[in-house]
Amino acid sequence: MLLTRIVRSGNSFVIRVPREEMERIGVGVDEEVTVDIHRAEIRPKLTADLEAPVAERLAQPETAAAFKLLADA
Repeated sequence: MLLTRIVRSGNSFVIRVPREEMERIGVGVDEEVTVDIHRAEIRPKLTADLEAPVAERLAQPETAAAFKLLADA
């Protein structure tokens, strides 16, 4: 799956595809391809060294209460 942005070019929209991806799938300029577009949901991922400290902090009652306030806002 490729994550990219849609940009405007005049009255059209353009999907940028990196050269490496074009080479990987074996297509070139002006070839017809199929495209399946969905809005991306990007979520940050913790590095392994931060997972335990963050889990400990999230387990503290005051942290849980603060996140609940944020979610309800």
